[in-house]
Amino acid sequence: MKVLVFGANGQVGTELVRRLPERLRADVVPVTRSGDWEGQPCETADLSEPEALGGLIERVKPEAVVNAAAYTAVDKAESEAEVAMRINREAPAAIAKACADHGIAFVHYSTDYVFGGDADRPYLPEDATAPAGIYGLSKLAGEQAVQSAGGNARILRTAWVYGLHGSNFLRTMLRLADRLELGVVNDQIGSPTPAWLIAEVTAAVLRQGFRGQRTHHVVAGGQTSWAGFADAIFDQAVAGRLIDARPAVKRITTADYPTPAKRPAYSVLSTESLKSEFSLKLPEWDECLKMTFNSDALQQAQSIQ
Repeated sequence: MKVLVFGANGQVGTELVRRLPERLRADVVPVTRSGDWEGQPCETADLSEPEALGGLIERVKPEAVVNAAAYTAVDKAESEAEVAMRINREAPAAIAKACADHGIAFVHYSTDYVFGGDADRPYLPEDATAPAGIYGLSKLAGEQAVQSAGGNARILRTAWVYGLHGSNFLRTMLRLADRLELGVVNDQIGSPTPAWLIAEVTAAVLRQGFRGQRTHHVVAGGQTSWAGFADAIFDQAVAGRLIDARPAVKRITTADYPTPAKRPAYSVLSTESLKSEFSLKLPEWDECLKMTFNSDALQQAQSIQ
């Protein structure tokens, strides 16, 4: 199998390129905006120029395409709506059309931001969407474009993604770990999900194969607040001797930390449809965090099967 991975130098993309060759015995073709993946030349694509994406897919001739690239600057999107829409709607539309035209399996990632964030139970894939900002609107438009293209595609929504690569909450907390106290939001609830788990699930989805269109959710089990996640990160960092002492985590509210874009208060997503279609087991978020610090790839892979 040959798999083309857009956004190969992002959090999830990096894990995909590292893991898919072994999990699928696949020839993985990374695609980045710079044409570089970890110091090695690779395919180049700029998702802000979606008209060129179909030609790349036709030239590479993959059996599967994974789109791990997106405009993810949630706050900046409020003032860059046109750019966000071009990358998050027009680019997936072009990729999905090329995949549908050539019978290529397509996996596309989306986000909890397509929902309003005011639910009182985990969101189902079929629940009504109600994005509160430009980022969520652009990702929802991308979902709709993929669905309109037809073909064989799986849209995988995720949330609270973190990892050892790129910019994310885990790395921010470790960078600030030398402070005596940190104020962290405690009234937003979600399921911290490591990039490696998303990559492992994607490998399982591609390995089993799929027909037609369907949307699933991919997050770790359980739920916590950002403050709870921060506490767990510091506990693991102390246990692993990455830091000598941990800061105190002061619980604050969303109102105490205003941002240009509204954040969902509740981002817990139901993964039942995913687990049912592909017979997967997804570990709890705190167990995922422990495995992330341990970086045991074999254990991680076995945890979802």
